[in-house]
Amino acid sequence: MRAMEDTEATEALPDSPWEMFHDWWHQAQKLPMTFPDAATLATADRTGMPSARVVLIKDFHDRGIRFYTNYESQKGRELAENPRASLVVFWDALGKQIRVSGTVARIPQAESEAYFASRPRGSQIGAWASRQSQPVGSRQELVERAGEYTRRYPDEVPMPSYWGGYELAPESFEFWILGQDRLHDRFLYGKTSQGWKRTRISP
Repeated sequence: MRAMEDTEATEALPDSPWEMFHDWWHQAQKLPMTFPDAATLATADRTGMPSARVVLIKDFHDRGIRFYTNYESQKGRELAENPRASLVVFWDALGKQIRVSGTVARIPQAESEAYFASRPRGSQIGAWASRQSQPVGSRQELVERAGEYTRRYPDEVPMPSYWGGYELAPESFEFWILGQDRLHDRFLYGKTSQGWKRTRISP
């Protein structure tokens, strides 16, 4: 991990969390990491039982952060029951972490289709072959299913009806910066009717 940034610099923070999110994101993309776009998505079902998994952030703008998945997966079912969720991005090489919490909703189908069309063919076939989060008898069964869809769609692969994108609309951002002796810097941005309120919080 990198050492803590200059203390004075951490006090000169932007009014909007999106500016810092964008800056840190692009810092991470320049480092030799396999998945700098990986984030842990935490969801919960209607009873409050939590679950978490890693997803890849594919896009973001000043209204939300997007990821794509099978709508019938565990996370898809839980988001249908309870759309409140959190994303956590941790970049060890930067010594930085961002936690974003808010409400998740499906994006328009046409936008999901546009993204699906940009994916590698193997990933498109995989979306058909994998009944995500459901039991499968063996790896061979999964491979055979992929072969079946490869033959079924020799040219263009359509997007499955059960697959698409989600967008998390943030209500809070927390930025964490590694500090010496565990005296880390943490800054919380909470959304209000007037915009974003920034608060320094204890590590």
